[in-house]
Amino acid sequence: MLLAVSAPVRAQDVQWDTGIQLPSAFPAAPGAPDEQPPTREMLDVPANTTVVPRKAAPKSTDANSPAQVNLVALLTVDGQRIDQGLVWRVYKPAADADSEPKLLMTKREANPTIELKPGDYIVNAAFGRADLTRKITVEAAATMSERFVLNAGGLRVKVLVDGAAPAPNTVSYDIYSGERDQSDNRARILSRAKPDFVIRLNAGIYHIVSTYGDANATVESDVTVEAGKLTEATVSHAAARVTFKLVTRVGGEALPDTQWTVQTPEGQVVKQSVGALPTHILAPGTYTIIAKSGARAFKRDFTLANGDVSQVEVLMR
Repeated sequence: MLLAVSAPVRAQDVQWDTGIQLPSAFPAAPGAPDEQPPTREMLDVPANTTVVPRKAAPKSTDANSPAQVNLVALLTVDGQRIDQGLVWRVYKPAADADSEPKLLMTKREANPTIELKPGDYIVNAAFGRADLTRKITVEAAATMSERFVLNAGGLRVKVLVDGAAPAPNTVSYDIYSGERDQSDNRARILSRAKPDFVIRLNAGIYHIVSTYGDANATVESDVTVEAGKLTEATVSHAAARVTFKLVTRVGGEALPDTQWTVQTPEGQVVKQSVGALPTHILAPGTYTIIAKSGARAFKRDFTLANGDVSQVEVLMR
């Protein structure tokens, strides 16, 4: 079972205003509106001198002059700036279809200003598992600001077993995409995440699979992450703890180096292990345990209910 609620999350904005003004002292070119070419009398030169009006000198700009690019990330379109936890990566696009983009730099500042030569670049802004990649074009000697709207939110999963928090390091969960591919599979986004930690994700629907223990005590559910909000989900597990032992008589000592296989009644393998007294957490249900010692194998069926703490003996006979 899974419950989810959302709450606002904070993030700041930045604006840039730049401009270049040419000096007014440069004379206008002949033929410009309201301007007349200078006359010989105006220049006070001899009559036999040819006057050639001088055009305004064009502004010289090196085509390779680097630009100053300020990078800004926002949680939402109308949200405030993300001020921590960002990683920026700048790539040079691939030269052809057979090559990969080249990583030029990585910045871990929230709001870096970087120097780039004119041209096209690919920039990735990563905020936890939320990210945005897009292309930017840089002009010579420009001062520019690039805003990246991540549409990101947070997910925190709380886990309960029999209404209480489980022992540390006994529960983890995987996060998958909400959509399936043509093979009916989901893309795994994050593996073995721990409960009670905030995971940053792009807004959208996700499928989570929570596992208690190391076998089949799992809970699956979909959860929706909203941009600019923290979604809190609670997962309740049903499970039982069981210990196996292979004995020559009832209540006898467990035999070492025993190979164990737990199966469903249909023969599907649930868990395999080796040892004298292996302990596993299983979902409630009916199972078959197979104990192999040397060349001999022994079976026993057993049933577990939610909350059971059991020991299952397999008798060699």
